[in-house]
Amino acid sequence: MNTQNKFELERDTRLKYQFLRFKTGIYNIIHKKWTWFAVVAYIFIAIVIKYWLDNWTYDASDIGMTINNIGFRMMFPFLSIGGFIVLIVFLGTPKEAKKINQSLNIVGLVNHAGQSPLLLKRYKENSITIMEFEPNGIPLSDWDDKKEDIETALNMHVENIRYGKSRAKIVLQTISGNENLPEVVHWKDKYLSDEDFILIFGQSRTGQTKINLAKIPHILLGGSTGSGKSVLLKLLIMQCVKKDAEVFIADFKGGVDFLPVWHERCNIITEENALLEILTDLVDELENRKQVFREYGCANISEYNKMNAPKIKRIVFACDEVAEVLDKTGLSKDAKELVTQIEGKLSILARQGRAFGIHLILATQRPDATILSGQIRNNIDFRVCGRADNVLSQIILDNTNAADKIPKDSQGLFITHDGVIFKGYLFDEKAVFTH
Repeated sequence: MNTQNKFELERDTRLKYQFLRFKTGIYNIIHKKWTWFAVVAYIFIAIVIKYWLDNWTYDASDIGMTINNIGFRMMFPFLSIGGFIVLIVFLGTPKEAKKINQSLNIVGLVNHAGQSPLLLKRYKENSITIMEFEPNGIPLSDWDDKKEDIETALNMHVENIRYGKSRAKIVLQTISGNENLPEVVHWKDKYLSDEDFILIFGQSRTGQTKINLAKIPHILLGGSTGSGKSVLLKLLIMQCVKKDAEVFIADFKGGVDFLPVWHERCNIITEENALLEILTDLVDELENRKQVFREYGCANISEYNKMNAPKIKRIVFACDEVAEVLDKTGLSKDAKELVTQIEGKLSILARQGRAFGIHLILATQRPDATILSGQIRNNIDFRVCGRADNVLSQIILDNTNAADKIPKDSQGLFITHDGVIFKGYLFDEKAVFTH
């Protein structure tokens, strides 16, 4: 790019920036009351100056003064309009916009012409600071790759990076770099959501981390021994029970990890043949629900339960260590066939369970991609991982974020597949079902 082309590009970019600032200023004037004071003050000052010009007395014999006065009067409408445009651009310029743009430039978040993104809006929602950028041709993948650099440059935790209402905008959800998650967060009964069928995982820097099983039907949990994975699984199961779902738990450690209160409220399965029978029954129930929904003209369980018909409960199948169930290593031919049948049933539920209210919550700490088939894993859209090595993180999240961002000595700290870090809630297993 020669000097002339570079000059023209910089000029066009400045004009584009000013136009975008002007649009943002108009938006702020319409939607933010504090900007009205600036507009009213400007109009008032303009009226005062106009009145002063119209009533200013001067010596008519002073030809120079007369010409200047007439010229200023003639130019005043244009000057006042120009000043008003400048005011709108100023009102459309977020606080510290220049500093933020320079910081992004320093860390190399620039396009091929060396131009950094333009900050269009900056506002707070509770403790979260939202920043909306004109990306200047920089794709979302580049923002994700430079997330840590952006955090350092802005001294903020970037909780989420996404496209805006169109791909022409990039939105950052940030929180102060001085904010840290507490060591322990305790569950409170008031956290239980009334909505069908939202489950709460824990506390992130931007609020609660949650999932709506009515929209994202299955969950995959991962984490090394001692990461708090089993506690998180129980937290989710507890909420399912309180929401009156029918819960089945596969635990091939003899059920000892679940206190008697769990056996009273859930169906605990400790043996492979019994598990196959249960999963076969669940697949049969799925087919029955298909027929019922077809007869009632319903697309899913939420629609059906709003009709004047016998209510149907959601069903949740949870497994604390799915690798113990699906690992075929060293098994006899008959045992392998049993595991294959179990895997097939799980695959059917993973593919078809959402509409019919049958959900899977699977947990694993075994870093072996052959254990959990692609057909099952690819149908589980919500994935969470605690402390893990690169291999397990890659299996659960399809990236190494858990290994990179969760400290090796942490317990109860997790990261979702879309990069949200949260602290899982702790609760009293003995007392929680008595309230």
